[in-house]
Amino acid sequence: LSPLAPVATPTYYHPEGRKVIFLGDLVDRGPRILDTVKLVRNMIAAGTGFCILGNHENKLLRKLRGKNVKVNHGLEQTLAEIEALPEDVRQPFTKLLCEFLDSLISHYVLDKGHLVVAHAGLKQEMHGRGSGAVREFAIYGETTGEIDEFGLPVRYNWAADYRGEAIVVYGHTPVPEPEWLNNTIDIDTGCVFGGKLTALRYPEKELVSIPAFHTYCEPVKPIGNTRNGASLQQEYDDVLYIEDVLGKRIINTQLKSKITIREENAIAALEVMSRFAANPKWLIYLPPTMSPVETSQEPGYLEHPVQAFAYYQSRGITEVVCEEKHMGSRAVAIVCRDETAARKRFGVVDEGIGICYTRTGRKFFENSRLEKEFLTRLNTALSHSGFWETFNTEWVCLDCELMPWSAKAQALLQQQYAPVGIASRLSLTDAVTVLQQASQRGVDVSNQLSSYQERVKMAHQYVNAYRRYCWPVSDISHLKLAPFHILATEGAAHTDKDHLWHMEQIAKICQSDPNLLLATNYKVIDLTDANSQADGVRWWEELTNAGGEGMVVKPMQFIVKENRDIVQPAIKCRGREYLRIIYGLEYSKAENLARLRHRGLSLKRSLAMREFALGVEALERFVAHAPLRRIHECVFGILALESEPVDPRL
Repeated sequence: LSPLAPVATPTYYHPEGRKVIFLGDLVDRGPRILDTVKLVRNMIAAGTGFCILGNHENKLLRKLRGKNVKVNHGLEQTLAEIEALPEDVRQPFTKLLCEFLDSLISHYVLDKGHLVVAHAGLKQEMHGRGSGAVREFAIYGETTGEIDEFGLPVRYNWAADYRGEAIVVYGHTPVPEPEWLNNTIDIDTGCVFGGKLTALRYPEKELVSIPAFHTYCEPVKPIGNTRNGASLQQEYDDVLYIEDVLGKRIINTQLKSKITIREENAIAALEVMSRFAANPKWLIYLPPTMSPVETSQEPGYLEHPVQAFAYYQSRGITEVVCEEKHMGSRAVAIVCRDETAARKRFGVVDEGIGICYTRTGRKFFENSRLEKEFLTRLNTALSHSGFWETFNTEWVCLDCELMPWSAKAQALLQQQYAPVGIASRLSLTDAVTVLQQASQRGVDVSNQLSSYQERVKMAHQYVNAYRRYCWPVSDISHLKLAPFHILATEGAAHTDKDHLWHMEQIAKICQSDPNLLLATNYKVIDLTDANSQADGVRWWEELTNAGGEGMVVKPMQFIVKENRDIVQPAIKCRGREYLRIIYGLEYSKAENLARLRHRGLSLKRSLAMREFALGVEALERFVAHAPLRRIHECVFGILALESEPVDPRL
């Protein structure tokens, strides 16, 4: 056989049928250059490998074809191995070598466009195209035209501006460690310079490296970075660009495709995000809105658990979890093990070990001392419960309710609820007094008096309803945090776990600090059992009769798909007295209930599912180390959807 003829079987093959994609630069520098070429050529011929053209192969090919090229950077070693071949082999070998190198293409587009491999990388607009410019870029990359102090061309970092959906894997420029940047990764870890040989396993995106046996060649330019603990992606995530969020946008998520963000809603979200929101690096998730239960026809009720059970039962769901609904403020708590973890994973510096923010992305605490104490207590509880070791993580994102309601809604109480309560009680009480005086004078006002006495009663019920959820907060001892979802930890978004798992794991954390943390009460209901459903209704009645807000009904699984869509991830079922705060003190009058029963829920339900899909997508992207702009796209989308014209009482 000639030195490049294919053998009957490949020299190497993977037991699971994986294929190797070589990123070029097979030749020059290091020992056994021609053996390396033969190995790769044989694997390609056997169908177990692919290879793309590198700049070193391109230069060798030009030299072998008689072009005037400078013999340096290891080319002399390749030529020396060719010259060392026996004379009767050298000429046919060189011919076959030229044919092989000439057959190598500039790049591959694989996995239906999800993966692109090129020696020096490739811009999005060049994927799958064939031209001299594309070939030149794929082999050499792009330079600024300048020469650095080491005599090497200054390369333009095309990956910093990459916005494509496809993963681009490349080499060419040696780096100390492979790092993701905008869905691209350079896996040239300088093996020939004494570094490592690195492979990326796809689609797992798992990196595998082995150290070089020797330093085969000293690099002209030192290989290293000057970043202070930040990742490559975090270095470029310091700036978010307004053009990435403005205008009409369509966001594709794993749960729902083509979620449209209207231009006018994006403008409203930009106002909130730019003026009031916390550091976007913390904002990896915003909680979705939640749809209420289908309107009840039960006498005296606007909402009732029977309709929630019926909704899920009609979707083929046999088991639901009913969780007590706390009357507080929705909060997302991100807690890191220490400030080093916060800097490493979130790219934040000098902002402590975490953050607690509202469902619109604003910092929950205006008092930095209180926030620090709150996060420290939460961190301690996580440590004492063994959370960090159990989940093998340095951070966690929790979905919670923070009480009391007045801790965040003080202005709302003072400016809206309290004035209505005071004015209604005083005016209606005065009206009753006047009517009683008229009755004493013999005027028949019995109907009016009865009506106004009932209205006074409703006014007192209204005030009592919101007072239950308010108490003064001067220090951390007055706060209660009720987590109900462990949203994500390193390497995992826990949306694949059922709600019972979330409740059980959170209960373990709450045991470590019962003064601050509150484990949510819940019941599991078997929808195939009428007695179990009745038990769920009784529990809801007990909660609401005791002054509770109500409950949230969720399918046992965090995500339930229905055909090409998803079912409602949660439905809230609020109590009669709590709804007085929402719909007004006299909502329970028969004529008002009759009118309210015509409320439309379709827009609210659609909004809830779209926001839920975006929230899950944001978590998945963060866990996968996506660029901040990709995570922010989803978070910003949720905030923008909140501007849609949906009845805020729902």
